[in-house]
Amino acid sequence: MGESSLPDQSQASHHSQYRLRVTAGPSYDSATHKTVPVNSPKTLTFETRSIIFSVCVRIRHFTGFPPSSPVTAEKYFTSDLHKYDQYSISLSFVPKRDIPGEELVFGNDFDRPIRDRLPPGFNQAFRIVKWWIDPGLDGDVYADKPFLYGPALSSWNVLRIGDEVIPKDQLPSSSPSSDVEDRDGEDEVDEDESHAWKIPEEHTENFHDVIVEEGGEGTGLALRSEANIPADPPGRQKHFLNRTNLSSFTFERGRLYQSDFGNPYLDFNDFSLKLPGFTLNVIQYVDSKTHELRYTLKNKRSGEVYGVVVFTLLFGDELKEAAREYGSDNQDGAHVQEERDRDSGSIPSDEDDID
Repeated sequence: MGESSLPDQSQASHHSQYRLRVTAGPSYDSATHKTVPVNSPKTLTFETRSIIFSVCVRIRHFTGFPPSSPVTAEKYFTSDLHKYDQYSISLSFVPKRDIPGEELVFGNDFDRPIRDRLPPGFNQAFRIVKWWIDPGLDGDVYADKPFLYGPALSSWNVLRIGDEVIPKDQLPSSSPSSDVEDRDGEDEVDEDESHAWKIPEEHTENFHDVIVEEGGEGTGLALRSEANIPADPPGRQKHFLNRTNLSSFTFERGRLYQSDFGNPYLDFNDFSLKLPGFTLNVIQYVDSKTHELRYTLKNKRSGEVYGVVVFTLLFGDELKEAAREYGSDNQDGAHVQEERDRDSGSIPSDEDDID
């Protein structure tokens, strides 16, 4: 992208200059990605040799692509659990191989350095995030390939351990070991293996109808009880900040797991980060190399990627191209400013209960 395509930062408040697009896939390779139908009654599902995972993304006041996406997910954002949240990444997955709890991480990573684009006050913001949001978060933002990961078990806001969707006696023979260097998730799935791993549609195609709640189903509920995993999200997160508890957990092959991740602090449509005592507008730090925020679910030890969700802020030539491809207006778009005005100032204070 040439310099002429860079956004006019002096007019950053004009949201028409920027549009958000969310994509997801089973690897870093964008060729494996599909556009996420944000807030829509549709679920994206991907399958590799190691995992079957479905993803739903919800964004409050969404004005991005595709324009067929509703502006909001009313049922989700009006629920008591998410009345303050600005966005959500919900995952539903079935591992095909056991994954040790200490090896599964979730967080942000980048393909190129961002150290020269970090805003003043970043270290302060990171300390707030570590203290207020995710104490398990760790990484190196000054590396050539920066990353910030936390153990999935303590990072997710909500975790639900499901039943065995494929009984152990019906599981296919073990796939080749995943203890290999990352192949970027591009392994093909042969027809026999894919057929053997078919799981009920309510856990894939219909996942968009689900608001994931902390807890379990069937043997998953018993598993939580036997492992002394607290029933509430803050208790479970604290439980898995303990290394012993983390290392004793295994994501079992053939079992369903569902999670939800989001918060009230990152507003993708206002392009701002609003932490307690700290607010940052990110537009002035956007350029042709730093206009993506990638969330990755991966194996920390082997490097194998299980799933990727990418939030891309389009502007300039990319925005024009996307507008030609998708069209312009979101469903109910005429009402989005009215909704934003009504909800402005709804970021919770320190006294609000946002667990």
